[in-house]
Amino acid sequence: MEEKELLETAVSKLIHLNQTLKNLPMLQTTPFLLFDGNCRQAMSFYQECLGGELTLTRVGDTPMKAQFPEEKHDRIIYAHLKNNQIEFSATDWMASPMLEPKPGNTFSIYLTGERYEELKPVFDRLAVGADRETRLFMELNNAPFGVYGQLTDQFGVSWIFRGMSQVG
Repeated sequence: MEEKELLETAVSKLIHLNQTLKNLPMLQTTPFLLFDGNCRQAMSFYQECLGGELTLTRVGDTPMKAQFPEEKHDRIIYAHLKNNQIEFSATDWMASPMLEPKPGNTFSIYLTGERYEELKPVFDRLAVGADRETRLFMELNNAPFGVYGQLTDQFGVSWIFRGMSQVG
């Protein structure tokens, strides 16, 4: 093969690879911590230790406040801490009473994406063997802030899914 043909083949393969990469979902995972009413204090402490920008959203400041009793409106429904090297999110425990926060179940993997269509296949694969009865399981669906779902996989690992745009 001549040098020109080799170069054209290489360029063609790079163009194909670039197109393939553009079509891959842009999913991201970060740690997600669950607190029992002290999320604001914990995340403020982590910000003091690690620096970065902290965002705190109270239940009472969201459309979801109607779903919770008034005494929970001051709880943090979403916290996010990010600096140049570290990023993680957290919430105050809002789960069903049958799942109490205790060491070992206060950590999840938070998987975020842009669209439902990129999250749904991953959700479905991780849901295989998931306990839909006794563990917290919430099908991937519309929420006031986009798309949300939650499951505990067959190995006991908790996953939280969030898409930025709603279905349909």
